[in-house]
Amino acid sequence: MLRSKTTGNESGRTPWNRFLYNNNTVGYTFASPFIIGFLVFTIIPMLSSLYYSCTNYNMIEKETFIGIANYVNLFKDERFINSVLVTLQYVVFSVPLKLAFALFIAFLLTRPSRLVSFYRSLYYLPSLIGGSVAVALVWKELFARKGLINTNLGKLGIHTVNWFGNMSAAKWPIILMTAWQFGSSMLIFAAGLKEIPSSYYEAAKIDGANGWQIFWRITMPCLSPVIMFNLIMQLISSFMVFTQAFVITGGGPNDATMYYALYVYKQGIQTRNMGYASAMSWVMLLIMGTITAIVFKTSKHWVFNESES
Repeated sequence: MLRSKTTGNESGRTPWNRFLYNNNTVGYTFASPFIIGFLVFTIIPMLSSLYYSCTNYNMIEKETFIGIANYVNLFKDERFINSVLVTLQYVVFSVPLKLAFALFIAFLLTRPSRLVSFYRSLYYLPSLIGGSVAVALVWKELFARKGLINTNLGKLGIHTVNWFGNMSAAKWPIILMTAWQFGSSMLIFAAGLKEIPSSYYEAAKIDGANGWQIFWRITMPCLSPVIMFNLIMQLISSFMVFTQAFVITGGGPNDATMYYALYVYKQGIQTRNMGYASAMSWVMLLIMGTITAIVFKTSKHWVFNESES
């Protein structure tokens, strides 16, 4: 009796009511803002850039299809090769330094303290403002010829450094600025440290392990999945470095800080060679994808997985 009544109610619903009572429709409705945004701001621009990478396009005249000529010309461009090498050098120095700072501060902030929340907020603040133009300008003044850094070096009897006029020294202010923005990685490390069972440390102390042994035999293996996540996120972020080099050095001296994203900007916006810039963007996507795949492939040798053990 109940079944026939329910069937009758469903058959009596209008198409609009049946549309509203459909569970899939509710899910698609709530997901639609993300789906539409993903299509409009990610998929369509990516497909457009892929098409423009095979054209001679200057954003004014109609594009001309030239096939893979842009990709061939990339590897004949000495400035492109230099931008790849300079960016890889930046990644190799900045990522480990940033993760080391983040892990060290996270380790200190996991100790019991009444002001731990204040310290976490204080250390996270550079990550919120670190990518801004204003902070980059402040950093530029700090490392100027008569800036605070050189002034303090002179007081210590150390020769001052022409940071932005020396090819070998120009990269270090940008690397240090990146390492200073360790707040997001620090919070993730702190959360990972809290997830390590205290029984592991208690058992290690009973067995007579010292602090260094506990760190390398317990903390680092248990934290390795978090390290992998932070490593991948910081690798991707470092390959896209732009604001610091654009504001502080402009790519100089002599292209010593002409990072990949900055060179894409100069080709695409300043010289309006958008087809060439689009090809550079896709090559960078392939480079980042390859490095990320290598990290994932090698992770089974250094990432601890308790379930598999």
